[in-house]
Amino acid sequence: PVGNMSGGGPAASVRAAAGAPPQGAGGWGVIEIFETYNTVAPAVTLTCEDYALVYRLAENGQKPRVRIDADAELLGEVPAFNTIATIRGVEKPDEYVILSAHFDSWDGGSGATDNGTGTLMAMEAMRILRLAYPRPKRTILVGHWASEEQGLNGSRAFATDHPEVLRGLQALFNQDNGTGRVQSLSAAGLTALGPHLRDWYAKLPSFYTDSLSANVVSWSFRDVPTGNPGGTDGAVFSCYATPSIGMGAVGWNYNTYTWHTNRDTYDKVVFDDLRHNATLAAMLAYLASEDPTFVDRTKSPGAWPANWPANCGDAPRRTNPRY
Repeated sequence: PVGNMSGGGPAASVRAAAGAPPQGAGGWGVIEIFETYNTVAPAVTLTCEDYALVYRLAENGQKPRVRIDADAELLGEVPAFNTIATIRGVEKPDEYVILSAHFDSWDGGSGATDNGTGTLMAMEAMRILRLAYPRPKRTILVGHWASEEQGLNGSRAFATDHPEVLRGLQALFNQDNGTGRVQSLSAAGLTALGPHLRDWYAKLPSFYTDSLSANVVSWSFRDVPTGNPGGTDGAVFSCYATPSIGMGAVGWNYNTYTWHTNRDTYDKVVFDDLRHNATLAAMLAYLASEDPTFVDRTKSPGAWPANWPANCGDAPRRTNPRY
């Protein structure tokens, strides 16, 4: 077995002293859950205290031996599936606004903030839209993607299987980073997306723009959105040169204490922030749907990624050998 310890700050210095590379940014007492990147040896995570003890014993030449009682069984491949729902557009049913959030999680906790909160935001936004906007101009689709943590597989499969949705995609809003209020809208790749997003932003109530203004105004007045959409499902749709917008939330120590850890549990959800985000997502979906013009696909110079869509690649239909 491979010894491994989570924890940033002092914990990272212990790892460094032991000759191990830094891994993640987990806090003290947090166990981070990640893949092993090999198919030979399993990874076993030790707490900071246990890891430090084993390290000291090894440094003192005492040749410690660790006995591990692990109850696990490899069950082979199992099907993964996306969960999709739509409100069909009445004027332009072949154009789409997507609310995007992955449905799976790592097994260290219950996946409350990665990505239960994103999933709940999208579901609640659709409930609001169904009541307040039952006849949208464009089709509004919610995509709860499977197998995101294994390589964006669910969203990649959807993009591969539904080129007609990519062709008609007016905007996609993806949320995948915790329970705090959305404070930034990040996008890349399309020159025309900036003016559209600026116009939608200008129509939002000030209660919502107060928490977004610093992040949005910093680039929208240049008319070219910037920023890497990151390792989440929104990146799949950016890769195909479609308008993908990440909804970045306030951290609430997400990267330190809940992201891919044993502490990603229901009690960490801040429901007032979740209601805020769902209402914001519903308003953005409404504004994108009602926009009189379609977002142009002209690529921004130097946009991320470098040679898209040639490097998007089809979704794997079987387990990645890395896992």
